[in-house]
Amino acid sequence: MAPVRGDGMRGLAVFISDIRNCKSKEAEVKRINKELANIRSKFKGDKTLDGYQKKKYVCKLLFIFLLGHDIDFGHMEAVNLLSSNKYSEKQIGYLFISVLVNTNSDLIRLIIQSIKNDLQSRNPVHVNLALQCIANIGSRDMAESFSNEIPKLLVSGDTMDVVKQSAALCLLRLFRSSPDIIPGGEWTSRIIHLLNDQHMGVVTAATSLIDALVKRNPDEYKGCVNLAVSRLSRIVTASYTDLQDYTYYFVPAPWLSVKLLRLLQNYNPVTEEAGVRARLNETLETILNKAQEPPKSKKVQHSNAKNAVLFEAINLIIHSDSEPNLLVRACNQLGQFLSNRETNLRYLALESMCHLATSEFSHEEVKKHQEVVILSMKMEKDVSVRQMAVDLLYAMCDRGNAEEIVQEMLNYLETADYSIREEMVLKVAILAEKYATDYTWYVDVILNLIRIAGDYVSEEVWYRVIQIVINREEVQGYAAKTVFEALQAPACHENMVKVGGYILGEFGNLIAGDSRSAPLVQFKLLHSKYHLCSPMTRALLLSTYIKFINLFPEIRTNIQDVFRQHSNLRSADAELQQRASEYLQLSIVASTDVLATVLEEMPSFPERESSILAVLKKKKPGRVPENEIRESKSPAPLTSAAQNNALVNNSHSKLNNSNANTDLLGLSTPPSNNIGNGSNSNSTLIDVLGDMYGSNSNNNSSAVYNTKKFLFKNNGVLFENEMLQIGVKSEFRQNLGRLGLFYGNKTQVPLTNFNPVLQWSAEDALKLNVQMKVVEPTLEAGAQIQQLLTAECIEDYADAPTIEISFRYNGTQQKFSIKLPLSVNKFFEPTEMNAESFFARWKNLSGEQQRSQKVFKAAQPLDLPGARNKLMGFGMQLLDQVDPNPDNMVCAGIIHTQSQQVGCLMRLEPNKQAQMFRLTVRASKETVTREICDLLTDQF
Repeated sequence: MAPVRGDGMRGLAVFISDIRNCKSKEAEVKRINKELANIRSKFKGDKTLDGYQKKKYVCKLLFIFLLGHDIDFGHMEAVNLLSSNKYSEKQIGYLFISVLVNTNSDLIRLIIQSIKNDLQSRNPVHVNLALQCIANIGSRDMAESFSNEIPKLLVSGDTMDVVKQSAALCLLRLFRSSPDIIPGGEWTSRIIHLLNDQHMGVVTAATSLIDALVKRNPDEYKGCVNLAVSRLSRIVTASYTDLQDYTYYFVPAPWLSVKLLRLLQNYNPVTEEAGVRARLNETLETILNKAQEPPKSKKVQHSNAKNAVLFEAINLIIHSDSEPNLLVRACNQLGQFLSNRETNLRYLALESMCHLATSEFSHEEVKKHQEVVILSMKMEKDVSVRQMAVDLLYAMCDRGNAEEIVQEMLNYLETADYSIREEMVLKVAILAEKYATDYTWYVDVILNLIRIAGDYVSEEVWYRVIQIVINREEVQGYAAKTVFEALQAPACHENMVKVGGYILGEFGNLIAGDSRSAPLVQFKLLHSKYHLCSPMTRALLLSTYIKFINLFPEIRTNIQDVFRQHSNLRSADAELQQRASEYLQLSIVASTDVLATVLEEMPSFPERESSILAVLKKKKPGRVPENEIRESKSPAPLTSAAQNNALVNNSHSKLNNSNANTDLLGLSTPPSNNIGNGSNSNSTLIDVLGDMYGSNSNNNSSAVYNTKKFLFKNNGVLFENEMLQIGVKSEFRQNLGRLGLFYGNKTQVPLTNFNPVLQWSAEDALKLNVQMKVVEPTLEAGAQIQQLLTAECIEDYADAPTIEISFRYNGTQQKFSIKLPLSVNKFFEPTEMNAESFFARWKNLSGEQQRSQKVFKAAQPLDLPGARNKLMGFGMQLLDQVDPNPDNMVCAGIIHTQSQQVGCLMRLEPNKQAQMFRLTVRASKETVTREICDLLTDQF
């Protein structure tokens, strides 16, 4: 009786059943070896095997291979199956080859020839099997062998739709392994026009292929934008019938719509043609309108498909970031999802709103949902949604709501999941630093962080609060008092002990007048924590004790007893024993004056990039907004001899860093103490201003005065004549600035009735608010005084304020005016971007009122390196390798004002033959465009 010739292959089913019934690994191996011997004998001995039997045995070999056993025969039989005209046999042959055949096999040529034969077949099923095999193998050899056949199949008018679909997906697979396989020229247009195909499968597969091609070569395939917008519009708009029969739970072609929306996100701006842009905006509005309609089905598939299209449309709106109306509407739609019952929808809404919060058009709209987001952070059951709510609060925070958001995050931190506490601590620390207007509030926030989540407070965070306190004189007393009170808690985290030891060691004298915080009380409070701390913290406390001897001589004996105790103990930590011994000898041998010099206050810390922000970026790459917080150098804990050397060299550090006091915003405050009289007035000024200002010993009668140079620098000599030298040191952070003016008397007699007066109208003050502290009316001979000015940019302005300085010299009244280096470019924040982003925004800012251009003669022989240096000091980010012409210089920046942020782009094009420059400035506000262009004209 002949065997049954069905696709069921009874022998294969019996073999699989036997394997499953094996009781042990040994039994399975035995059964497999028996079957392998049987198959091998059939292949070698029986030359009359028909296609069915070959297919059955090849299937068994494939199953054995999938169980994890090596197969070293049967490949030729599988290749023979490719020549069969039966679908099932050809299918098994291709499956075996796709899984088992190595690309280096000797049979690969036979296989390629068989595949070519099937590609030329009139049977679409055979063509599809061949295409699937090519895609499954996806090797370089396959790409080279079929680089001509597959594109022809894809664009040929005779090819069936189902084959075109497979050809597009196969080509996409080969393109990913061999990007050079796609032909250019006329093929580009023919591939793009597949977006107009009437078959749903073809256009969907073609969209995936074109999306990959656009990512590699956007300019060549830019023609796809118009077709994609047109197709998307026809699908979404109800008046058309395009693909309306391809509906999934009442949503027309949702997968294709999503793919088209993603394809358009490869370009920014999506299109420069007004008609196409209008049609795209209309389509996006239609999608947003449909989201407001009542659901046509209660099934989850309907809402999933509808929301998939909606969220991708919102992503395109965010990506374009050029249509305020659409951005606001998207924000309102997402706000409705925040209260949806579906957890996934709430998560996606929060994630999208994080991106919307970074847009100047929708930031304020996002803030309207602050209360709902805070509730999400506190009440959500899913930790990932709570995490996303924290991210959104961080993104929507600004100067207006910072205190409320920080307080809410602090409140939630006490009960927050352990998995997100460390990230929350970093975000709270960054927000408190970035938006602090009151330094006492910043200190309170960080100490609360340590109290609530001390285990998650990294070194970077508590280092930073030390820097703030040391660099800000007005907060030192408050910090000492607050940390003293915090240390009185029965349970106190070790990080709080570190901060307390550092601050009290430096500024404990500021609260010593109160009997409740007398010197001995401070010492006993700190020492009560000593035995609970790690060796590193104990070392810090010992350093605090030696500082106390300098601050409070009356408790010297008590501290020396502690040093003796730790010097004589056979401590397990040799470093602590050595430190205690050295400090004891220092307190005994050194005189009071020497001790005071060695142990004086720590100097201010120099500025550097925020280490807190760097830690957060490392934890969440790609999810942290670019906050350019500037930070002082972290006071890393010193150990043993290193800390002793630091104490000894402290006085020298203080002299070298006397002008580097850094405030909470990262702005430097020059020292407030006057410089005493010296025998040589010039040398006194040089000592104070140092290398930063340079030596100027020319006592001629002509005044040196050039404010234009301060367009490109913040520090230097602003004015100088035979009587007076004025130096300036300034730093700026977002819309805030701080200037220190140094007035140096170069004469041998006092300058009396010395009075600098700000000349700035009330109308101008509404745009730039400048506050100036008064100075002493007498400037002694050879002395120097300092005057502090603060500036707040409320909105963009032209020109700069002036100060009028008057004084009497040898009974003669002197008066002159100088312009302050406070031009609007000082409030630039440099902005990094690549070439694609730069020119996309450049084209967006193409309105007549958004651009300004001037051509001018080079002020000196064309100096391109000098021009680059000036632009780097102007405040914008100089972007390298962006402009196709390497001689051209392009910059990007954002001007921060209290009322808004103004994006600005600049391009400087030199003409070497004509010795001229062409300067083009584009900004989102006309007045900024004109002012920046005027400032830079004739400066190169």
